[in-house]
Amino acid sequence: MAVVAVIKERRPGETRIAVTPDTAKRFAGRGVSVVVEAGAGEGASIPDAEFEAAGARIVPTAQEALSQADVLLKVRAPDAEEVSTLKSGAIVVGLLNPYQERPALEALAARGVSAFAMEFVPRITRAQVMDALSSQANLAGYRAVIEAAEFYGRALPMMMTAAGAIAPAKVFVMGAGVAGLQAIATARRLGAVVTATDVRPAAKEQVESLGAKFIAVEDEEFKAAETAAGYAKPMSAEYQAKQATLVSDHIRKQDIVITTALIPGRPAPQLVSEAQIASMKPGSVIVDLAVEQGGNVAGSRPDEVVVAGGVKVTGFANLPGRIAADASALYARNLFAFAELLLSKEGELAPDLEDEILKAALVVHGGAITHPSLQQAA
Repeated sequence: MAVVAVIKERRPGETRIAVTPDTAKRFAGRGVSVVVEAGAGEGASIPDAEFEAAGARIVPTAQEALSQADVLLKVRAPDAEEVSTLKSGAIVVGLLNPYQERPALEALAARGVSAFAMEFVPRITRAQVMDALSSQANLAGYRAVIEAAEFYGRALPMMMTAAGAIAPAKVFVMGAGVAGLQAIATARRLGAVVTATDVRPAAKEQVESLGAKFIAVEDEEFKAAETAAGYAKPMSAEYQAKQATLVSDHIRKQDIVITTALIPGRPAPQLVSEAQIASMKPGSVIVDLAVEQGGNVAGSRPDEVVVAGGVKVTGFANLPGRIAADASALYARNLFAFAELLLSKEGELAPDLEDEILKAALVVHGGAITHPSLQQAA
């Protein structure tokens, strides 16, 4: 019987957990033993008693859980002390942030542990239920609007009262991926007037289907700006200048701007300059979802509110962690679906490393960092 271990996340501000009572029960149904460190679910409001009722075993320390683990499920990469307690041959699965946290991968390799990064799960139909990036980005997009509304200090919807009318807030979302689309939908539900932009022509239809207006220079170059695989093509300097002028003129009229652009393995692209911030009205708010990777907004800093000319620039490093219960529930289901690929029908550890999903997500194996993109980065 394989042992799946879960410990409390010790990174500052991390409130999520990698297993919930629901997935613990599912593991038990597969013949897998689940070991949970006492208090691991506190950040997500899950008491130990609920894990025990689901068939998990509570142990008093992280060391006791780690020493038994055949599979360690994590939200974030384990630290050096946690790695040192794992037995050789164990498997670690989590959001390992492999491009930015290479020392953690090197420690896992030195320990003889295999590791799978959920960021590298391929975007194929069979792996949709394992797509942790999408499940967490969805919640981040929602929460970004809630945070923006808090800092904005005014109502988002139009309101008609006997004392007069309140105009709706103008919200501009930059980037129409999973997080951006959810931000658009949430802002629309709250009654804001929403606009959005993206470098992919296909995003226009998605944006408009949510009731928002698409902002872009829609010339012939833009219409051909997407590859057959759905990726954006590099744009000419002339087009970039026209788009920048359009966006700058639009930003200065907005009450709230939310930026969502991320590029795997690279610093986040800057979308909002100091000059554009200075053009906005005092009391406006910018929420930078990419702050943990350098930020889309000039001057944004993780978990700080920077005030520039009366404009509040905010960037939270872990927005899903601010909705810990729901974020944990979705992430735990992603992990359970992935972990099933590591198990035999009898609940024993038996990963097929030639499986296309496991092969794509494997970052450490056999004492080395194995993922091709990480080898190139080195």
